[in-house]
Amino acid sequence: MAPRIDIVTIFPDYFQPLELSLIGKAQADGVVEIAVHDLRQFTDDVHRTVDDTPYGGGAGMVMSPEPWGRALDSVLGEDSVLVVPTPAGEVFRQSVAREFVETPHLVFACGRYEGIDHRVVEYYRDRVSVREMSIGDYVLGGGEVATLVMLEAVIRLVPGVVGNPESLVEESHELPGVEYPNYTKPASWRGLDVPEVLLSGHHDKIRQWREDQSAERTKKNRPDLLD
Repeated sequence: MAPRIDIVTIFPDYFQPLELSLIGKAQADGVVEIAVHDLRQFTDDVHRTVDDTPYGGGAGMVMSPEPWGRALDSVLGEDSVLVVPTPAGEVFRQSVAREFVETPHLVFACGRYEGIDHRVVEYYRDRVSVREMSIGDYVLGGGEVATLVMLEAVIRLVPGVVGNPESLVEESHELPGVEYPNYTKPASWRGLDVPEVLLSGHHDKIRQWREDQSAERTKKNRPDLLD
């Protein structure tokens, strides 16, 4: 069963790309259910304030806990996993995407500024599974981009989203290393030719070439995966 997905953000329009391409089609076909919630709807002041200055001083603003508490109370259930994008989180990998696709209900909390008051994570960790996730060793303006990245990785694994399931097998981070290079017609383009072995029709030789290319590419671009 595909996961239900709720997203809480102060920028709901950020998630319009989810209406496009395979994810948009999956939603239209009822394969995936996604709901986006505006955090400002859970405030009670005229300015719809969602942040305040940090205790202890320092630059930037911190997102206030109460709007988050109200928003998350409205969407979380016993089977939910709360995903909090943060550069301080564990690294999101393909293995996590496979784990998330088996989760009945994912809730993404998209922080901004200096992040969400940490008591929100502490509070909900006692009630549901909480995963603080990072998509890499850099800092973004907020959790929306990271959420889009994770959703793309997760939803494409949902049965029925990608037309040919075999395309999910031989690709980077499903193989032992990264994927081998791919080519299509024409056989010659701007003086560059498709490797002859791919035109040979010899499946064993093609398989060996792809394994060799994958190993070489992994060694060059991602030697860390060799560990």
